[in-house]
Amino acid sequence: MRQEISDNYTNILKEELVLALGCTEPISIAYCAATARKILGEMPDHIEISVSGNMLKNAMGVIIPNTANLRGASAAAILGIVGGKAHRKLEVLEEITDEHISKTNELMSKDFATLKTIDTPVKLYVKVTARKDEHYSTVEIKHTHTNIVRIEKDEKLDFFTKCDDDDFNTPLTTRELLTVSDIYDYAMTVDLDTCLKPYLKMQIDMNYAISIKGLKYDYGLNVGSTLLKHMEGNDIVRKAKAYTAAGSDARMSGSTMPVVTNVGSGNQGITNSVPLIVYAEHKKMSEDQLMRALILSDLIAVHIKTNLGRLSAFCGVVIAGTGAAAGISFLDGGSKSQIEDTIKNILANISGVFCDGAKPSCASKIASSVDAAFQASMLAMDGYSVEPNSGIICGNIEQTIRNIGEIGKHAMNETDQKIIEIMSKISAT
Repeated sequence: MRQEISDNYTNILKEELVLALGCTEPISIAYCAATARKILGEMPDHIEISVSGNMLKNAMGVIIPNTANLRGASAAAILGIVGGKAHRKLEVLEEITDEHISKTNELMSKDFATLKTIDTPVKLYVKVTARKDEHYSTVEIKHTHTNIVRIEKDEKLDFFTKCDDDDFNTPLTTRELLTVSDIYDYAMTVDLDTCLKPYLKMQIDMNYAISIKGLKYDYGLNVGSTLLKHMEGNDIVRKAKAYTAAGSDARMSGSTMPVVTNVGSGNQGITNSVPLIVYAEHKKMSEDQLMRALILSDLIAVHIKTNLGRLSAFCGVVIAGTGAAAGISFLDGGSKSQIEDTIKNILANISGVFCDGAKPSCASKIASSVDAAFQASMLAMDGYSVEPNSGIICGNIEQTIRNIGEIGKHAMNETDQKIIEIMSKISAT
């Protein structure tokens, strides 16, 4: 493998595997608001929040961490204003107290915040303007959850970076070198001791820990604990589904534990990792083998997401489940062609699942994606693969991935708008 490719893949993993507290969409809104207050330098009298439809959708149903039941873009922004620590980025709300929550509830009952959804090609978009008397500050985020592209104070532009609204990969390390074949070779050969081990160890420790918490306590739908309760014998597929779903149960329902994200999502980071952690433990595999499987899982998800963007109508845990499926086959000693077949098998199965916002019931979709991951791997390892030119699946794995991108990025835009419209109507009732 060329050193250029290896270095690129290492940089992508370091960029993607980051800690986040709570669902990343409301956290991004809180981070934007906290930064706006920091720039303003004082508590504002009023804030104006502008978000894309996808940000509104993903902030609407999920419980904001460190709160009992606060939800929504306005609540996230106000929390960021009253108690957020902007320098913590995706952990901006880690130091929220009962006093901050009380103040947020008070301000939500007043005319403190104005929220509007804007029509923009940028799926991940947030702008917060904080006003105090004649002074104001504005902070704008595009494409990724912490990618501030503009900071303005009192008509003076403090910071600006050029950002192509039509290219959601603008702020990221180039993904153009990603291929399934090279990802497999990289996972097999990269020197883990150079710099990757701390990132992968953090992913293992943090994401497994929140899964244990989700199994132990009452969170959301309790998908994980319910699956485990009804497990018979040593059913490793059921166990992997339960542990993975439990992590989402906790995260979507206000847990204060951070997780390691992938492609900007904690749920996807959990789905990429926890099934492999549970399966590797079941098979008594080494930490080195597990980490290599995680590399494959994480990068396969990044590769597919490169054609979709951070947010879309295409459910992200389908993509994360695809990465996990590849990782499962890897742990079973799968060859490169068997891993390609695994990817085709799962995408032929669950690629039609749409996203109707982040919420506690995401744990059910995660359980389904893990189940599909094991099925896809079993089929591939036994020599069975979806035949070429079957639906959207091609003989060429890279074209298959491009097909998924075409559907998620373009064809599902109308679906996305209708989902947002329906959710907004429900929220208003």
